[in-house]
Amino acid sequence: MRSYEKMSRLYAPTLKEDPTDAELASHRLLLRAGMIRKGAAGLYSYLPLAWRSIRKIEAIIRDEMETIGAQEMQVPILTDADLWHQSGRWEVYGPELMRIDDRHGHSYALGPTHEESFTDLVHNELKSYKQLPVTLYQVQDKFRDERRPRFGLMRGREFIMKDAYSFSATQESLRQCYEEEKAAYARIAERCGLRALPVVADSGQIGGDSSVEFMALADAGEAELVYCDGCGFAADAEAATAKVILPEGEEGPLARVRTPGVSTITDLATLLGVPESATRKALALVDGDGAPVVCLVPGDHEMNDCKAEHAFGAYHLMSDEEIAHFGLVRGFMGPIGLPEGIRVCADISLRESPWWIVGANEADYHFVRAKLGRDFEIGSWVDVIGAREGDVCPSCGAALKGARGIEISQVFQLGTKYSEAMGATFTDEDGREKPFLMGCYGIGVSRTLAAVVEQHHDEHGISWPVSVAPYEVEVIPLDVRDDLVWPVAERLATGLVDAGVEVVVDDRKERPGVKFNDADLMGFPFQVVCGKKAIRDGNVELKLRATGERLELPIAEAVRAVAERVLAQRR
Repeated sequence: MRSYEKMSRLYAPTLKEDPTDAELASHRLLLRAGMIRKGAAGLYSYLPLAWRSIRKIEAIIRDEMETIGAQEMQVPILTDADLWHQSGRWEVYGPELMRIDDRHGHSYALGPTHEESFTDLVHNELKSYKQLPVTLYQVQDKFRDERRPRFGLMRGREFIMKDAYSFSATQESLRQCYEEEKAAYARIAERCGLRALPVVADSGQIGGDSSVEFMALADAGEAELVYCDGCGFAADAEAATAKVILPEGEEGPLARVRTPGVSTITDLATLLGVPESATRKALALVDGDGAPVVCLVPGDHEMNDCKAEHAFGAYHLMSDEEIAHFGLVRGFMGPIGLPEGIRVCADISLRESPWWIVGANEADYHFVRAKLGRDFEIGSWVDVIGAREGDVCPSCGAALKGARGIEISQVFQLGTKYSEAMGATFTDEDGREKPFLMGCYGIGVSRTLAAVVEQHHDEHGISWPVSVAPYEVEVIPLDVRDDLVWPVAERLATGLVDAGVEVVVDDRKERPGVKFNDADLMGFPFQVVCGKKAIRDGNVELKLRATGERLELPIAEAVRAVAERVLAQRR
């Protein structure tokens, strides 16, 4: 039989002061509200209130997965190293992969993700195209040996994740699975009360042909995003191809101008009286093959490390010694008059820019009115700068806005990356063996919990959306020993439970101020306040945590009125 919870027996040890090591609001408030506790760096216990919210997030995920026909199962957390050797990731994943040896000296990985396990699972079982497509998923603890675990649940060494894997016979089928998961992820974010943008992303260590991340907008987000309110375009700044606004530039003959003491793009733009976007920044690097390269980018943009690795391999920026060795001059490099053997390239955003301001490869001198095709050539065009606020939307031409985001989920089209490496094949309709076309789809469950708090809090505490709140209503009797107050509070709590509402009653013998502060800190969406004076007048007070609005409700109508509000906001 369902009943309400009593605060006096609820294990939710609150803290009066902010923990000194908690930088983000979600970390600080989940600790203060008695919802999580730190065991060690990057390792957290979920106390009863947080666990109730976690279970609600998981229920939303399971509901949406069932809608698209994905099947839940479970594979071992501990993964045989042999599988990782087959995929090639044992060597390349990096130190973040937690590796252990058993008593027999055999190696295993504590899974950060399970492409290998699922691929190995199906390759002897799914034999025919007639059995495809299949999507399998699990909700499970994952492990990653973060160098610097931080930000509470945002970047831990153990975390809860839902990961799914689809197996298809055709590219069209893979695309359909991918789109179904992507649509389900958008619904999951919305039902959890999150404003999240689907953004074009880099596939990173997972690999694959196409990837989209869902980013919950938050000032505390680690990722930089650009998005367009006009057409809905959104992308991770690392993955977006920048389309910049290029000044027309001054036309005329090439001119060499003296620029003494100029050490930055800002200095150069100020000296010449031009915007920084009219200048060109030259970066000297050594590419993955050991060859020297000078790469030119818009003066008001930076080269993105992730994109540069795609363009140049395992590159590094030149040291002062290397710059001198190759005959270059730091701060004054450009495409005209470079020493022999230096490859010159430029970001693709500059392809339409005919007039350039560039270094003259001579200390204290630059060229103005350098013309592409007349005065210099670009050996190759590369995509190495990240998009930023104010750049041009590649879809509609409007100005992009910038934001920060928390990655809560990501979908990948893996193609045959794992199935080919691990020999996982099926027989197609012509009787030929082919590798599975795979998709991979992950949601950070514990990270989603933190993202909800980042978007739903104020100076007093958390303000949970109803869909993921530990309890939907808190009944607050101001004096539990009063013969008038307590019976009304108990009757309302029981009535709300009977109406299908989740209720906690603050039955503690505490002062009203303590109860109000804890109620706001814990953030239950609706607070029903039972005070002696109001009850004598036949009323109770309803406080809406999200807005702070207070309403007087007749006692006889309170259960119906509160239950209707709760049920209307469930997602």
